[in-house]
Amino acid sequence: MSEYNAPLKDINFLLEHVIGLEEIARLPGCEEVTPDLVSAIFEEAGKFSKEVLAPINRSGDLEGAKISNNVVTTPKGFKEAYWKYVEGGWSQLEAPVAFGGQGLPHIVATPVSEMLGSANMAFKLCPLLTLGAIAALDEHASADVKNKFIPSMAAGKWTGTMNLTEPQAGSDLALVRSKAILQADGSYKISGQKIFITYGEHDYTENIIHLVLARIEGAPDGVKGISLFVVPKFLVNADGSLGARNDVKCVSIEHKMGIHGSPTCVMVYGDAGGATGYVVGEPNRGIEYMFVMMNAARLGVGLEGVSISERAYQHALVWARERVQGRPVTPVPASFGPSPKSVPIIYHPDVKRMLLTMRAYAEATRALTYYTSACLDIAERSIDEKQKRTNQALVELLIPIVKGWSTEIGIEVTSLGIQVHGGMGFIEETGAAQYYRDARISAIYEGTTGIQANDLVGRKVGREGGQTALALIAEMEKLPALLLAMNDVNLKAVAAQLTTSIASAKRATDWIATMFPNNPAAVFAGAVHYLKLMGTVTGGWMMARAALAAATQIKAGDGDGDYLKAKIMTTRFYADHILTMAPSFANAVIQGADSVLQMEEALF
Repeated sequence: MSEYNAPLKDINFLLEHVIGLEEIARLPGCEEVTPDLVSAIFEEAGKFSKEVLAPINRSGDLEGAKISNNVVTTPKGFKEAYWKYVEGGWSQLEAPVAFGGQGLPHIVATPVSEMLGSANMAFKLCPLLTLGAIAALDEHASADVKNKFIPSMAAGKWTGTMNLTEPQAGSDLALVRSKAILQADGSYKISGQKIFITYGEHDYTENIIHLVLARIEGAPDGVKGISLFVVPKFLVNADGSLGARNDVKCVSIEHKMGIHGSPTCVMVYGDAGGATGYVVGEPNRGIEYMFVMMNAARLGVGLEGVSISERAYQHALVWARERVQGRPVTPVPASFGPSPKSVPIIYHPDVKRMLLTMRAYAEATRALTYYTSACLDIAERSIDEKQKRTNQALVELLIPIVKGWSTEIGIEVTSLGIQVHGGMGFIEETGAAQYYRDARISAIYEGTTGIQANDLVGRKVGREGGQTALALIAEMEKLPALLLAMNDVNLKAVAAQLTTSIASAKRATDWIATMFPNNPAAVFAGAVHYLKLMGTVTGGWMMARAALAAATQIKAGDGDGDYLKAKIMTTRFYADHILTMAPSFANAVIQGADSVLQMEEALF
């Protein structure tokens, strides 16, 4: 397999010239977040990802996680890599300062997480879930629960999981049957079965802290009767040492299409009388509390789409430069001779188109995810209440887009990676197929694309009359004029397509805001098209912002000229080949409901 090289130039350019690291550095607690510090963190994260995680990605896929007598063993090298991750301080990067973390902003942690995921997606899932569990506990747990569990989790000494799904309760959590019975000491005995639990059991750490949804005896039916519990693998004594083994175990792991190195566990609670658990916050508010972890995970899973797109692009690019096939139809370097019979496939227009598609999508999803992370930092840290509210609304709007669109793009890009390899892409030894297999779960994790889309058109657009979406669209409408003012032929082309695509987004948003109160089914019928529309347009907006910044640097004689030129040309490609799909998405949203709703179920 080809090496992984972190896209540090693009990451640093985005933060400095597009996202606005300076603005984040002015937030409380971020005063020391300087470009030099951030660049050094990214350099080390890139090195760790390349030298430690990437080399065990393929072997981890081939070996996979294994289970014997309820004990799960991760692939060779994974445990050692985890402790190098911990020793490097990466587990503490964005963990709360109050519990031993570094408390760095999301806009610093997000690129680091991207690099980890590009190098080894199966490995990265464990720290992703631990950070989400820390966030949920930090926001809603009692001081006693926080102090008992978070410090060791932040230090990487223990890991965390999320236990929602049951055999009969996938996305419909109202059907959760796991039970909790109150004990005299205030703890609960938990019993039930959970499935699809990522890293529910492993050999990395001495303890695993499970966040479990269960229903207290006598609680109301439906989601209003579900509570959230902390259930450790080993009980924790008052002095922080480990006590007895809790009544929780992994009974099997799933045989999956991809991410073989990550154990996906079937967990059983209460085989011997009940697992000891501690309620988080108030009883019957578990779904509300778990959404903290779920939203963190949705942003993190959306980032997986970015990570796997970048990795697949790099892999395909190496192949396209080395694979010699076919006569050229365009000019090639003189070193090939006057009439070469065969050239590397990168010189063929269709291969260039595929590579540009992969590159453009990776850059667009990266920029949009980073922008969302910056909005999250402002929402959490700003002292300006209006700014906090505005950015929180943006985060809530953008998270389903980042999660749904970026993961769908990850599937498309990894599929293109196989196509670039031709027949060899279908052969496992080339490595291209692993990225596609690994990417496929990301559009299902933490709510399928349809669930993200329904959330977007329902809670985030329909119920508020499109207010936040239309405000974002109004902001995007300011950019074409700035592009035109640069008097650059490529930016003019981008401005034209961006104008048309933004108008399509506005047209579809207005329709949803009008239609949703009286005919939500019509809106839901085109929800995924709207999600892809908004992803395509907001991604194009971010690409255009980056191209404008690149052109400004070129005009000033600053920066790496080749990188800046490539940024502008990649954006031009995005406008010509991807933004042009926006009107079609909008038409499907507005005109496509009848053909969905009028099709009787019996006719399928």
